[in-house]
Amino acid sequence: MQIDAHQHFWRYDPAEYGWIDESMSALRRDFLPHDLEPLLQAAGFDACVTVQARQTLEETRWLLELAIEHPFIAGVVGWVDLQSPAVERDLETFAGRRKLVGIRHIVQAEPDDFLVRPAFLRGIAALARFNLAYDILIYPRHLKAAATLVSRFPSQRFVLDHLAKPDIRRQAIDDWREDLRGLARFPHVCCKLSGMVTEADWHGWTPDHLRPYIDVAAECFGAARLMIGSDWPVCTLAAGYERTMAVVKDAIAAWSPDERAAVLGGTAARFWNLTAQETRV
Repeated sequence: MQIDAHQHFWRYDPAEYGWIDESMSALRRDFLPHDLEPLLQAAGFDACVTVQARQTLEETRWLLELAIEHPFIAGVVGWVDLQSPAVERDLETFAGRRKLVGIRHIVQAEPDDFLVRPAFLRGIAALARFNLAYDILIYPRHLKAAATLVSRFPSQRFVLDHLAKPDIRRQAIDDWREDLRGLARFPHVCCKLSGMVTEADWHGWTPDHLRPYIDVAAECFGAARLMIGSDWPVCTLAAGYERTMAVVKDAIAAWSPDERAAVLGGTAARFWNLTAQETRV
């Protein structure tokens, strides 16, 4: 089973999606399952994991309803306020929702020390009871704090989104590589090969611009801890769905069959405990 490990759905509302500025005006419309499904199938993917784009419980509930209606949505990474004293109560409201597989907070917009604040750490500690993974969405400057975070929770599953958004546009790699190695030394952390085309020059990137970053991720994590993700529809600012996914497919073409299978779906299936059955019910 081939799985797109990272994409989004939304019904566009200017007030709710203020981060979509004028430079991203192409995203100022609805993006729904019927838009993605033919793209997914044409690129050879069987299922996807959809990830929160708003920090509301309402959106998490809505994504879970979409996952019931559309079997190809194998899992949902939602949001709860991990800093809230009521975090366990909020998580309890989703208990038994089989397709809720993880939680994410948009830490890239937070101060550098956010990941190690006591209130946030208490929220992360609550995830284990509900068997939920955590998606780490950060910039390179947060990588050291991310390593501190994961070191404190050796039994918690973590996955790094978008390689921590390295500055591919300027081909900045050295400091990012060093800090990524620091995070990757923890075996309970996986990494998504996603989000790269929009960190590059939207109109001038080539696969050669992205390949060094894929190579570093492979060196740090190995195929067994890497998973492919489109970041659709955000990726459409720089490339269509098939071209976005082809960057990773082509980069791993010479890898062994087992390694390719891991990146294209096996790692995601294992990390989130997904099975083929998840895409049919």
